[in-house]
Amino acid sequence: MHHSRLLLLISSLLLAGCNPGGHVNATGENPSCSVRSVPDGDSVTVACNGERHKVRLYCIDAPEMGQRPWGPESRAALRKLLRRNDRIQLVIHDIDSYGRQVAEIFHRGENVNLRMVTGGHAAVYRRYCKLPEFFTAEAAAREAHRGIWEKKGLHQTPWRWRHR
Repeated sequence: MHHSRLLLLISSLLLAGCNPGGHVNATGENPSCSVRSVPDGDSVTVACNGERHKVRLYCIDAPEMGQRPWGPESRAALRKLLRRNDRIQLVIHDIDSYGRQVAEIFHRGENVNLRMVTGGHAAVYRRYCKLPEFFTAEAAAREAHRGIWEKKGLHQTPWRWRHR
């Protein structure tokens, strides 16, 4: 990681009231975060400590909205898990090239990212994911032909669809 990018990451995390170890502010507590909007199946806009942030869900890649019906179905699944004003906790892993926080989202003690993969609403983003439980969850969803695994196609690999 370049020095300037590392400084951007650290300053972004400090502005958000958190650190790379798990979205904890200076007092050692989780900041107060709430869901503002869910534009698609792998991103959320949140408000933490009065500031808005765009969050990209770590480890997952959901079909794009143009990949019908898969993209809208994935967004609908995430909207069922996260409704406007729901209180959430973030575990931030990185800041992406678009300035979004890349994080695991926890709601009522459950890992929302993992639920999206388990339900067949998103694929594991292998290039960036380091957590084995996501690969296990995807294998189970594939075997059960849940969601995006029901029918073969580029909706199973959104990263390829975007770069076609």
